[in-house]
Amino acid sequence: MSATIAIVEDEHAIAANYRDALRRNGYRVDLYSARIEAMAAFRQRLPDLAVIDVGLGSEVEGGFELCRELRAIAPSLPILFLTARDSELDIISGLRLGADDYLTKDISLPHMQARINALLRRVDVLRNQGGDSETLTQDKLELDISKLHCHWGGQPVDLTVTEFWIVHALAKRPGHVKSRSQLMEAAQVVLDDNTITSHVKRIRRKFQALDGQFNAIGTAYGMGYRWQL
Repeated sequence: MSATIAIVEDEHAIAANYRDALRRNGYRVDLYSARIEAMAAFRQRLPDLAVIDVGLGSEVEGGFELCRELRAIAPSLPILFLTARDSELDIISGLRLGADDYLTKDISLPHMQARINALLRRVDVLRNQGGDSETLTQDKLELDISKLHCHWGGQPVDLTVTEFWIVHALAKRPGHVKSRSQLMEAAQVVLDDNTITSHVKRIRRKFQALDGQFNAIGTAYGMGYRWQL
């Protein structure tokens, strides 16, 4: 069954262009032009991936608010920002709110589709690595690979798909340094170095909110990151 992608974009012509391109790639696509409309639909049924613009009509940062609301009900749903706003502050804000990726509208349609394909494939890669109940355990960490659930010391940690994948890639080989490029190659995804760095910082904050002594993700300066026990 093909995946359903929700596009939240207030400019109809742009949304239709994205929709047509994704449909040619075999996806089902739902279009929404406003935050309230999209959120009402998401509360009834979640898509497999959401593509969100930052500015939605009169709501200058409606996309950010939608991402925040969506993350509250769907911690692991893949979310991608696709917007004309390209400032570093906007990119950081989007990633801090839990987006898995942040693209600007000058990106080509084939490149956009490649990033969407990679994000959806990341979910499949993790889920296909084990059976219905395979878990990965390292000290206080427990990952349920089939359900994309993470626990630290028995407490749930709400990770996005990208965050879960990064933790899994590091924890499955503790002590081994993973460079940013190796983290990308491990699950055949496309992310730039700054995006990887932002995700790692966010992951640490989530674990530290539960455990102020958390230091399992170490930085090998100039090289990458390692899971350290």
